[in-house]
Amino acid sequence: MSEHRSLLMRANRTLGAALVEANLVKIDDLMAANERLLELLQSDAEHQATLLGVLMYEKKVLGEADLLQHLIETDGIGLIDLRSYEVPDEFRKDVDLGSCWATWTVPFDKEEDFYFVASAYYLSTAVRSHWEKQLGGNILWYGTTLEVVSDFLEKIGSGTAKVAQPAPVAKGA
Repeated sequence: MSEHRSLLMRANRTLGAALVEANLVKIDDLMAANERLLELLQSDAEHQATLLGVLMYEKKVLGEADLLQHLIETDGIGLIDLRSYEVPDEFRKDVDLGSCWATWTVPFDKEEDFYFVASAYYLSTAVRSHWEKQLGGNILWYGTTLEVVSDFLEKIGSGTAKVAQPAPVAKGA
């Protein structure tokens, strides 16, 4: 994870700024969550090193439903649940799990010149820039939860996922 630490820090920093700008969290709550994030990073709890997780699950100052609703209303992106979906073989072989964990984002399919990417960190400009550079193509973004990204990455890492189709969540759901 140390090779992805810089990406992780940028992703969390720009996410925090976006959450404050969108009035989803207060600056004092963000500062406290950033302190906790640094503690997690020092303890090498790489999969727990998520500002969003600290804000939602530890500090309880942000609801995941509120964040997802904001993505739908403000950014106009759809939501997706990838729990019953597996990345096609070409993605599974080439996916950089470290980048996925650092950005809480997963590319999950490609159709012609379009990549399908699900992210719990969509609001982070550093995350979007990183994946646009990595994939070098047109991206169709989907919002998702930390749990969905975590479960998906665990399945990819263990190779136990089953082939299925994605189940997009309808707007406004």
